[in-house]
Amino acid sequence: MKIWIDADACPRVIKEIIFRASDRLRIPVCLVANKTLAKHETHLVESIVVGEGFDVADDYIADHAAPQDLVITADIPLAARIVAKGGVALDPRGELYTEENVGERLSMRDLMMELRAGGLVQGGPSQFGLTDRQRFASSLDRQLTRMIREHRSAP
Repeated sequence: MKIWIDADACPRVIKEIIFRASDRLRIPVCLVANKTLAKHETHLVESIVVGEGFDVADDYIADHAAPQDLVITADIPLAARIVAKGGVALDPRGELYTEENVGERLSMRDLMMELRAGGLVQGGPSQFGLTDRQRFASSLDRQLTRMIREHRSAP
């Protein structure tokens, strides 16, 4: 079991929450980005720098994450790929992507992109705040607890 982080756009505070959980539970973390990331003091955290380009980090994560892994991403198309593989994906704001909601989220994303392109809507998601951090920490704890329990009960 491993935690993958789509690190280019993941808020630092979310990474710190994940690092603490990794250290506490001894779960490896893999940050994937297309720029150099800060070094970490623990052998549990690995950073992978991929080439420049659209979706290169997403492709790397989708190709390497296993169904028993947890992927942290705000990228809905990447989350859809992970869920389609039977994996688990969690948004940095704490929302779990599921087979039931990821299609709807993709449709809403596409609609909002069209509305922004047409000048009908401006801006993006609200600013990341304390409530988002708390919701993420709770969701992460819930998911890791469930995944560890399932991993231990597997034959």
